[in-house]
Amino acid sequence: MLGVGLAAVLFIPFVAVQYRRTGRLSLVQILVWVGFLIYGLALWTYTLLPLPSPEAIRCVSAQTTPFQFVDDILSYPVGSLGAIARNPAVMQFVLNVALFVPLGFFLRMVWRRGIVVTTAAGLAISFLIECTQYTGVWGIYSCGYRLFDVDDLIANTAGALAGGVLSLALRPILARRDAAYEPPTARPVTFWRRMLGMLCDALAYWLVGTVAGVAVNGFLLFVLGRDLDGGSRLADIAFTAVPLVLFGLITLITGRTIGDAAIAIRWQGGARPAVVRNLLRYLGGVGGWQLVMAFAPGFDALFVLAVVIALIATPGRGGLPGLVSGARPVDSRAEPARTDKPSGLTPDSRPAHPAQPFKPEA
Repeated sequence: MLGVGLAAVLFIPFVAVQYRRTGRLSLVQILVWVGFLIYGLALWTYTLLPLPSPEAIRCVSAQTTPFQFVDDILSYPVGSLGAIARNPAVMQFVLNVALFVPLGFFLRMVWRRGIVVTTAAGLAISFLIECTQYTGVWGIYSCGYRLFDVDDLIANTAGALAGGVLSLALRPILARRDAAYEPPTARPVTFWRRMLGMLCDALAYWLVGTVAGVAVNGFLLFVLGRDLDGGSRLADIAFTAVPLVLFGLITLITGRTIGDAAIAIRWQGGARPAVVRNLLRYLGGVGGWQLVMAFAPGFDALFVLAVVIALIATPGRGGLPGLVSGARPVDSRAEPARTDKPSGLTPDSRPAHPAQPFKPEA
């Protein structure tokens, strides 16, 4: 749950990075990114949580003898495969190895790192975890209540190494994927690309509005000491007004919403002056949606439906913002439209040859 929540918070920066790196966003990229966040938080919870009450902890010493796990394994029956499979020391070592195997895959898939970096990262992360356990979560507790075990360092590093080695099987897949990606040049503005931009706008509105509402309630509760029953209305106003004004100013100044910037598009042409075009573009998109939710609750779904229908119906994928502003969306890397053509001349009506210089008669 925390991993999915963190993925939502970081989704807009992730979209922006992917569109500038590869010019697109695929379902595989999203799944790998969300999986990496969930794995990272799972690694944290498995090794450090739950945090006990300080009165309930029992101090433990460190295990600093390398390969002590071998003696631990031999202290249990090992006469058959079944006995080995049921051996708790074997299971502990194997699971410590398996815990870090995904690290090799994710470092390869997300950051494209090799075996050496993967192994070093596994060692560093495992060492950080063991030190956190040894120091009682860096002094929060009076002593270490979880065992610092040098064999865990060995097992975790071996798991990261194994993940790096197994990731070599992904090289053909990654090579084909890289070959399919074109350099980050101008790409068409598609329906799904615009839908992704609108999703980023809605997510940004929700995140900023939530932060503003929580900040208002926190100010009323902890600074002014007021009862939150009377402050909920102020929090609702902040939830709507803060993102409406903030994103409106951003759109008026830059000509793009947060979602437009994330999917690397800009708007060209349309009404003049530019501030009028930007205002109409904002009101035809996320700004209009926010106003409908604020002043006509219940009709926001109809507004979204109208936006989607307009997005399907307009050939240039300008949607409702393009219809009301007269502008059209283009890739940010596209060449800007020329506005310096001589009046009355088109490219087809220009002289085929330059005029000859004037020569006075003798």
